[in-house]
Amino acid sequence: MSSQDTDYLIVGAGAVGLAFADTLIDEDPDSHITIIDKHAAPGGHWNDAYSFVTLHQPSATYGVNSMELCPDRVDTHGHNAGMYPLAKHSEILAYYSKLMSERLIPSGRVAYHSLTEYVGKDGAVHSARHILSGETIQFNVRRKLVDATWFKTSVPATHKPGFEIAEGTRFANPGDLPALWKDTQNLPDHYVVIGGGKTAMDTAVWLLEAGVAPDKIDWVRPRDSWMFNRKLLQPAKHHIEDLIRFQVDLAECAASSETGDEMFEKLDERGTMLRIDPEVTPKMFHYAVISEAEVALLRQITNVHRGRRVTALEPEAMLFGDERVELPENTLFINCTASAVPFEQRANTRPFFDGDTITLQLAQTPFVPYSASLAAFLEANFETDEERNALCPPAPLTDTTDTYPYAVMANLMSTAILSNNEKTNAFNAKSRLHPTGPAVAEMIANNDPRLAALSKVAPAIQANMPGIVQLGMKAKALHEAA
Repeated sequence: MSSQDTDYLIVGAGAVGLAFADTLIDEDPDSHITIIDKHAAPGGHWNDAYSFVTLHQPSATYGVNSMELCPDRVDTHGHNAGMYPLAKHSEILAYYSKLMSERLIPSGRVAYHSLTEYVGKDGAVHSARHILSGETIQFNVRRKLVDATWFKTSVPATHKPGFEIAEGTRFANPGDLPALWKDTQNLPDHYVVIGGGKTAMDTAVWLLEAGVAPDKIDWVRPRDSWMFNRKLLQPAKHHIEDLIRFQVDLAECAASSETGDEMFEKLDERGTMLRIDPEVTPKMFHYAVISEAEVALLRQITNVHRGRRVTALEPEAMLFGDERVELPENTLFINCTASAVPFEQRANTRPFFDGDTITLQLAQTPFVPYSASLAAFLEANFETDEERNALCPPAPLTDTTDTYPYAVMANLMSTAILSNNEKTNAFNAKSRLHPTGPAVAEMIANNDPRLAALSKVAPAIQANMPGIVQLGMKAKALHEAA
């Protein structure tokens, strides 16, 4: 058994833990950090993701504060043409590897243990186990344990399907699809995509762009989903006008609606929200971001099994309880049922800062790396947990149209809290993970003429706050009752 001393023990080397560590080594130059993670390489769940996955949102505000993720240029082809890049799976893993090997470890203040799982603690002594050797490591933690695993991210490769699979059934995860070329004599004759979330959308787009005819694809969508329109969420320094429109749309539509569904319908009319089937009113909203070109592709698939959940698969059929749906010979079923964030975690929120433990959650929904980075800044620059927690009450992780207005209200309140504090306002102005902070700071420094439009946002939101709060409180009650 070995023993090591550290100031902060971070459990999890994914987007959350690494964003926290990256900010902390700048904000607290005297601290030592140890990071442990079950994976063999930094990047958390990205190590398990399917190879054709990309970020949903432009890469300008993902990753860590100290490093850009993608070139600052516009894509010229594909379904993201005309917009800023979405980092690919390989780019994200390379990014986190570079962060660890060229910044964190060379700082001399960060130790990293891969293939290591956290076991527990006894006072200030925390134990971990190396997965391959079984060796126990003890850490004497001088300051705090940082839990970067609250999100418990699930992807198809690590998710157990909730249905039976009969012997002989062709079954795959999305990550298996790029290898189909290796056996061209046994390609599927038909495909079934199972799931209604962004993974299923990515998979369906991949199949269509790979040349599979739409009528060769069935799609099981237990719930339809709303998505943000990506063209309105481009980097602020290039498209601040669109981000202004987006924020004002949210405020106005929330304030003028009696229900979440009404709010989404109004956002749809403005082009702020998108849905695949214009004849269906979705009830799910998981913060997915999509392009209009992707929606056009997905609308080509018309063999949709809506509002039902698979209970069993057979080589040429799928079952929805007592209902049996026959399918062509040599059908490949693709499991896209994992939820990236288990929304049951909403019941497990706790203060970010609690004595000797920091639990990294959402300060603003759905800005995961920003929230972790903000927590590191608060840890280094404020004296008490009471001060820190007052600046970052955990944001709600909502997943339905009924409850989303609660998240809108909470985000606006968080923005007000942080902008009214001199320290956090300055942090946002320099944080590349903040969606607008650095761009607005640069505009102010350059006396940018776009400031005139920007100056109208706060009064517009303020004027709509009574209606936003009214709808938000209704949604909060529904969220807490779920």
